[in-house]
Amino acid sequence: MKDFIDYHVHCAYSDDSEYPMESVIQDAIEMGIEELCFTDHVDYGIKNDWDSGKVVYRHAIEHGEEVDLPLANVDYPNYFASIEKLQKKYESQIKIKKGLEFGIQRHTIPQYEALVQKYPMDFVLLSIHQIRDLEFWTGEYQEGRSQKEYNDEYYEELLTIVQNFKDYSVLAHMDLIQRYDPAGFYPFEENREVITEILKQVIADGKGIEINTSSHRYQLPDLQPSTPILKLYKELGGTIVTLGSDSHKKEHLGAYIQETLKVMKELGFEYYCTYENMKPIYHKL
Repeated sequence: MKDFIDYHVHCAYSDDSEYPMESVIQDAIEMGIEELCFTDHVDYGIKNDWDSGKVVYRHAIEHGEEVDLPLANVDYPNYFASIEKLQKKYESQIKIKKGLEFGIQRHTIPQYEALVQKYPMDFVLLSIHQIRDLEFWTGEYQEGRSQKEYNDEYYEELLTIVQNFKDYSVLAHMDLIQRYDPAGFYPFEENREVITEILKQVIADGKGIEINTSSHRYQLPDLQPSTPILKLYKELGGTIVTLGSDSHKKEHLGAYIQETLKVMKELGFEYYCTYENMKPIYHKL
């Protein structure tokens, strides 16, 4: 069993991080992480590719300061070349995998289908960060709507996507909307039916889910996804579970991974997974 892995890691190739890729690897080695997967952001719909000539900047408030944030997807050629170079450099010290985090919307599915044909990977996280090109983290998606309306639409969008897009490994932070819900905690039971359909589709397609340990730093009242979702996934026969810190800086890297492995065992899971060439590898808990 690998005691310390992290399968949701961002670096400076993501437009929301300044953490150099090699520094991530060096820090991971120092921490005792045995395997990590880089999963930098791709968000078609609100972002263009670096080589499109259409990169724009958006004024925002981040950590109380005014900043101009570049809106661009990963520089794919340099990103993958850097990973391959560092895989070789550090192969005796840590296992490094190639991945991306897809922030998919139903109208952007064709762009992701084309992307996976162009760049072979080990692992792909499926996320939803926007709906109708409206961001969750800024609150523009939730603005002017009831908690029920934006939660219902979030899960319906996720169901539509997993029914129509198959080029991924696991669902990242499946109930992400909880992280950015201005009204607070929304009960699982309100969306149990659609969540069940999502999980059934995921399992039928041979995909899995992620436990995202950033729930601790966002001070959420439960794991992400929540304990009821994890229990339902297991009851439905789900076995593929990865763990990721969703790190963007050193203090996030590897955080709460080992504690979460213990929680998984308490919930009755027997394995967690790593990936190679888009295939899950099971590790006994």
